[in-house]
Amino acid sequence: MSSRVHATRTPETAAPETVKVALGERSYPILIGPGLIAAAGTHIAAAVPQRPLLVLTDETVAGLHLEPLMRSLADTGAKVAAPVVVPAGEASKDMARLAEVTEALLSRGLERRSVLVALGGGVIGDLGGFAAAIALRGIDFVQVPTTLLAQVDSSVGGKTGVNSSHGKNLIGAFHQPRLVLADTGALETLPRRELLAGYAEVVKYGLLGDAAFFAWLEANGAAVLKGDEGARIRAIRTSCLAKADIVARDERESGLRELLNLGHTFGHALEAEAGYGDALLHGEAVAIGMVMAFDLSVRLGLCPADDLARARAHLAAAGLPVSAGHLRRAVPKGDWTPERMLAHMGKDKKVKDGRLAFVLATGIGRAFLTREIEADAVIPVLRDGLAG
Repeated sequence: MSSRVHATRTPETAAPETVKVALGERSYPILIGPGLIAAAGTHIAAAVPQRPLLVLTDETVAGLHLEPLMRSLADTGAKVAAPVVVPAGEASKDMARLAEVTEALLSRGLERRSVLVALGGGVIGDLGGFAAAIALRGIDFVQVPTTLLAQVDSSVGGKTGVNSSHGKNLIGAFHQPRLVLADTGALETLPRRELLAGYAEVVKYGLLGDAAFFAWLEANGAAVLKGDEGARIRAIRTSCLAKADIVARDERESGLRELLNLGHTFGHALEAEAGYGDALLHGEAVAIGMVMAFDLSVRLGLCPADDLARARAHLAAAGLPVSAGHLRRAVPKGDWTPERMLAHMGKDKKVKDGRLAFVLATGIGRAFLTREIEADAVIPVLRDGLAG
């Protein structure tokens, strides 16, 4: 870790931005702003008062943010068990680690009133949320996402789970948090590559349903990535508003929510062949996948070629990969063929009656879901994307 990485800021005086996920009695707020980890105790006590707390995090995040979080929780007088710390990385998101985490929670006196606090990126949020969903048949949990990707995507909406040898996120449950604390100060500790991976998910919201937001990102994305506080808060808030609106209307992904998978059918196939490791981060796979989705849309005569060019140019300018050719070097043992990618896609959880699900677009900000695409139409897109 770079010596320039520093710990979470102290709390700021300005009130955080708030986005509500409207799910009736299970509604919850997303708070966005700097200093939220150091003030987490107060916010958690307000959301789930007088409850015993347990914290799950990973080794990297623990060194950066665990101490101020634990101090903040203790300052409220809450009963806080010793934290559970797992190795960092996607490899921790599997059934074996889930069993270890669940046993560790039980060993710390877990009870049905307990609240699990998931401090970390998407892996910790997914792993912790799933553990909370199954331990004692379900306990409450709070998301404290420390990566941009987790703040705008995985911490919101209640999708939890782990990976299988058959594919990504195939084992899991819908389990909504009680509160999400998106501390923008934590983003200052991210390596550049992790920040960019999260930015791909921010761009996704513009491409799938908000052309004006995409245009704003074209003008202001560099400021978001450079650390402009106002730009970051606006980008995160807009992304969370978009996802909260979709989740409120389709919590369990029966239709509308599948639009959030723009780029993911392609991206998950790439991740599966790359082995869910550091060779390809999730956001990088999504960036490549979104370009492939727009490419397929153009080839089918659905989308103007200029919109594909804009999407590709913006992602590339940000520093994200827009083709998968580099994976041949990064994972030389991979079978980087269109046929192999199609085989991975066939195991995607969105497949119905053997039909692949693709989120395509008629233009920037106009995405739609279809299961009417034949493999013959996908092969050229995969071939070009894998060769680039």
